[in-house]
Amino acid sequence: MDWVRGDAVGRGSFATVSLAIPKTHPGRFPLTAVKSSEANTSRWLKNEKHVLDRLGSCPRIVRCFGHDYTLENGVEFYNLFLEYAAAGTLADEVKRRGGRIAEPAVRHHARSIVEGLNHVHQKGFVHCDVKLQNILVFEDGEIKIADFGLAKEAGEEQSRSECRGTPMFMSPEQVIAGECGPAADIWALGCAVVEMVTGKPAWQVEKGSSMWSLLLRIGAGEEVPGIPENLSDEGKDFIGKCFIKDPRKRWSAEMLLAHPFVSEDTVSFKHFHESPRSHFEFPDWVSSATESQSPWNFHESCLDSLCSPENRLRRLVTVQTPAGWSESDGWSSVR
Repeated sequence: MDWVRGDAVGRGSFATVSLAIPKTHPGRFPLTAVKSSEANTSRWLKNEKHVLDRLGSCPRIVRCFGHDYTLENGVEFYNLFLEYAAAGTLADEVKRRGGRIAEPAVRHHARSIVEGLNHVHQKGFVHCDVKLQNILVFEDGEIKIADFGLAKEAGEEQSRSECRGTPMFMSPEQVIAGECGPAADIWALGCAVVEMVTGKPAWQVEKGSSMWSLLLRIGAGEEVPGIPENLSDEGKDFIGKCFIKDPRKRWSAEMLLAHPFVSEDTVSFKHFHESPRSHFEFPDWVSSATESQSPWNFHESCLDSLCSPENRLRRLVTVQTPAGWSESDGWSSVR
């Protein structure tokens, strides 16, 4: 496709997202998003293309239309063409709904995410960064999993100097041993469902708290995130199955598809229209635009001493508070 770069619609640590406008007969093509990064720093974007190609077609996963290189103002860019989600992300949806999503819609969204994760896991991959900011919402209300830059093959050996994910959504095994398998996606799914229901992160921490204190809570002891009281018993049980500390006992995506909270017998799709109940904004320490590389983007680099289980916990009990600990390669709407 011969195209020109349109308006920017999002940005992250290592890539920007813009509209891709065909130079000829633009009305003949659906709106397409182009995700771009400088060619010499396009490792994660190329990984996303590789993973999406391997995953193949799935109605719950964003479609990839191809890639190319461009030279713009003397700089070479790598570009990845993806479906454009006009309604943004599930994080945007939470804000539009006044800070909470009603349970019938949560059931539908959770079902869709589990279907997508089941496909990803059956194809032998792990997403590694499941969160509301990485779930796209389309105009018809359907959702799809996106942002596969951190994804990897299940069982793939990971460098001890590399950790993947967003701290607030990390599973105990990720924190303690740097393990990111399919079970880690399920833990993050539980965090995402809690956030849809409450409009707040699954882990309640005080503003200004150290990242290390949160990771200590995640990785050590028996504490798990709180389960919303205003959720049905089925919903509470579903989240409980995601928050089992032992990854070997945590329910898989295939098992969760049969759970009554998201089973086909209890979930039917319809458009949900809710009036906003209150103004809502995420606290600064939870979500922010990452316009430049932060030293605490866990998917890019992580000190060897942190990735050692023994030294991880030793670091967790210190008072060190690195800046930007809640940031990851998530997307911030600039529409």
